[in-house]
Amino acid sequence: MSFTGKATYSAGATLPEIVEDVSDIIGIVSPFETPLLDHLGDPARPAISTIHEWLEDTLLPNRGQINDATYVNALTDTNFVVDDASIFRIGDQIQVAGSREVMLVTNVNTGTNTLTVIRGYGGTTNEPLADDQVLHILGNAALEGADRPASRFTNRTRQRNYTQIFTSSVEVSGSQQAVRLHALRDELDYQKQQRLRELVRDLENCVITGTAPAADGEGSGTVRRTMDGLIRRIGTNIFEPGVGPIPPGEGTNEDLLTEEILNAALRTAWEASSGTIDTIVVNGFQKRRINSMLFPNRQYTSEEDRLREFVAVYESDFGVCRVVLSRWVPADTVLLLDRSRLSVMPLAGRSFHYKPLSSTGDSEVGEIIGEYTLEMRNENAHALIRALGTS
Repeated sequence: MSFTGKATYSAGATLPEIVEDVSDIIGIVSPFETPLLDHLGDPARPAISTIHEWLEDTLLPNRGQINDATYVNALTDTNFVVDDASIFRIGDQIQVAGSREVMLVTNVNTGTNTLTVIRGYGGTTNEPLADDQVLHILGNAALEGADRPASRFTNRTRQRNYTQIFTSSVEVSGSQQAVRLHALRDELDYQKQQRLRELVRDLENCVITGTAPAADGEGSGTVRRTMDGLIRRIGTNIFEPGVGPIPPGEGTNEDLLTEEILNAALRTAWEASSGTIDTIVVNGFQKRRINSMLFPNRQYTSEEDRLREFVAVYESDFGVCRVVLSRWVPADTVLLLDRSRLSVMPLAGRSFHYKPLSSTGDSEVGEIIGEYTLEMRNENAHALIRALGTS
């Protein structure tokens, strides 16, 4: 016998008699995660000025470069021009990169940037010299009882970045605060949380790709103060496939990221500084390219029913690197970072906070404010691979 009583389906299209069944969870589909900021962690100290500065220093260089295309006999010439003779001293043992011949410097002319050397020092075999060859200084040999050499030193350099103000307003009517709501108790607190998520997301984006203004970086009444991000600050170790020290990729798409390209960039950054790359930050496409480096070498037994193609840590001769997936990195870019030299710091007392404001009507008004900058010490300890293929 069919049911003849009143049922939910007879209560009307909008179900006015029945309490709504609404989940107490609000789903957020927009991405707001900040994996790089999470990986870097909280800074050890805050910035104390809107112009944040730090000092950097280097050791005296131990390598130079030949700048002489006028050889008469490159196997026996004892005089040749270099880019900068001031880095050499009498008594230096020098060697061309890749050569077994050792030469001893007997005279340095800084006026003409010319070195005079003993070729084939210590019985080593002479090898041809060529323009643009790199010269390594093995070390200096002093004469017994000689006077001290002239003092040499390097000048510390001051680097800077600017703080950037991140702000978003919140306003909720008195009625909205008073009514009973699904899934939350306080609309104002919920709006604070949402705006904060957006600002932290924007902070990570600016830390990666932000750019300071070309002039008046400290800001003015008409110039907004913005920070330089990681990509903007890396200026030494920038590599593109097929250009500079990075060899072309394999196959027909020479711009695709390969293990050869990645290792060449890691090696070059290692040679350029005392730092160690420990973080690789990539977008989704380049993360898949790194994962694919693992797949050809994987072996599975007949009992395994799970396929895994995921690289969380990349270990090479030049460091153990955590691979961080961030959707805010450009798709054609790979960042190679030394985390110990990076800090994302707030201006003192200006980390993200809520500031209540006076209202002129029946509403609660306030503002989420934060002011942050990026301290990136020794930019040549980091590296950037760009112009990679994305298809």
